[in-house]
Amino acid sequence: MSRLDKLLEGVKVEWKTLGSFTNVLRGRRLTRKLLSSEEKYPVFHGGLDPLGFYSVKNRSANTVMIINVGASAGTVGYSDVDFWSSDGCYCVEHTKILNNKFLYYFLLGEEFFLKSRVRKAGIPTLDAFVIEKLEVPIPCPDNQKKSLEIQKEIVRILDTFTELTTELTTELTTELTTRKKQYSYYREELLTFDEKKVKHLPMGDENLGEFIRGGGLQKKDFTASGVGCIHYGQIYTHYGTYANKTKSFVSEEFAKKARIAKYGDLVIATTSENDEDLCKAVVWLGNEEIAVSSDACFYRHNLNPKYVAYFFQTEQFHKQKRKFITGAKVRRVNADNLAKIKIPVPSEKEQKRIVSILDKFDTLTTSISEGLPKEIELRTKQYEYYREKLLTFPKDKDIVEI
Repeated sequence: MSRLDKLLEGVKVEWKTLGSFTNVLRGRRLTRKLLSSEEKYPVFHGGLDPLGFYSVKNRSANTVMIINVGASAGTVGYSDVDFWSSDGCYCVEHTKILNNKFLYYFLLGEEFFLKSRVRKAGIPTLDAFVIEKLEVPIPCPDNQKKSLEIQKEIVRILDTFTELTTELTTELTTELTTRKKQYSYYREELLTFDEKKVKHLPMGDENLGEFIRGGGLQKKDFTASGVGCIHYGQIYTHYGTYANKTKSFVSEEFAKKARIAKYGDLVIATTSENDEDLCKAVVWLGNEEIAVSSDACFYRHNLNPKYVAYFFQTEQFHKQKRKFITGAKVRRVNADNLAKIKIPVPSEKEQKRIVSILDKFDTLTTSISEGLPKEIELRTKQYEYYREKLLTFPKDKDIVEI
């Protein structure tokens, strides 16, 4: 930053509309049959991921591109390799007075504006003149060599921030993946018992517990306050292994006719779009009774509540569950079949010991899972702050229009 301060000392800045000194070029359409994963040049159309690869290029490396069609219209990208620009992608023609990466970083800060100018009728479309009229700062316009030196230094700083943010994200993601693998390993080990030494009973055994179907609770029945409730969809999106507070509520009047779960009951989603998520469960540890929706059931039992919840996360459980799955697009397991699944039943002391160990892993992975997006968000905001700071120049000159 000190080096940049010296470079910027006494420097004047001229703001020019992009179209006054370069061109916004539209690409050429290719049919998909011409694309192949074995060809050399990536093809960009309506997104920043290649549509495929082609044998010919029409744009050189280090080019700024702006998606002009579809859901990603207004998104700014940059290619450091030669590529083919399809008609769903604008490219900014190279110019001697502007570092292409400098322009890319500047336009990233204009993405919100670009997206706000996308025409929504029919297929979302961004017009080229919107980009052409963007005002771009040219530092030290009377000294091209110094101007490019300043731009290059700004790019160096922002490249460094980008690299550091990527490294941090990769490191945290790797750590989370490792911890989850450890957690899964120990969960399987701790909940696997020799059937000759530990009883394995059907979960619906009269001495063990019973599955109770949820009631007709729908999202339209939610109220701002009242009796807590769990909707089956929330088990996938909101809850972890256990909970003592609900996200949603129903009226006391509605609760009187609802199916009610109590402390220690395991609430299970019995409907899913895929087999892996099917029967995701959360154990209710709140003191109040709660309502449970249809497409869910709850398991009332005399085991350690968390022990049962952790069992539902094991391959041992899922292997048995798969035998009872029905449905094509929507996959289901009913309460009667869940009652047939066998669970190992060690002593209360052993259940408590297992829960104590797995709780530590659950807390660790949850804290990393929650901390990861927060840390990434923090780094992203820090990066955006410096990008804006580095690319904010006073407008003490008249803007040169097209």
